[in-house]
Amino acid sequence: MPAMQHKGKILDRTLPAMDDFDANVFLDDFAVSEDPDKAITAGLFRIEAGESMTYTYTYHEIKLIVDGEVHITDCTGETVVGTKGDLFYFPDDCEVTFWTPTFGVGYFVGQRGEGEA
Repeated sequence: MPAMQHKGKILDRTLPAMDDFDANVFLDDFAVSEDPDKAITAGLFRIEAGESMTYTYTYHEIKLIVDGEVHITDCTGETVVGTKGDLFYFPDDCEVTFWTPTFGVGYFVGQRGEGEA
């Protein structure tokens, strides 16, 4: 019988940089399902002031803004300013641009394996 996994407090952890982007963006996967047929990965995303980051999702993801402010523009040109408590759903093949004047932190759950962001 599988047991739960306690990952502890994650909000104060240092996140590694996403080196594939010129923006000040950081991401870490903290929890990963053990079912390879139904992958689920959860973690934190942080963006800091500077360049924007454009990302095309190759999986479905839900992101909850837990701190700061993130400006999010999708492929239709719609822009939403996400702040603490705002929830977003990004479908597979959705191109999104993230930007912030200060910083923003999002908790995400994605339908992908570890390190596939």
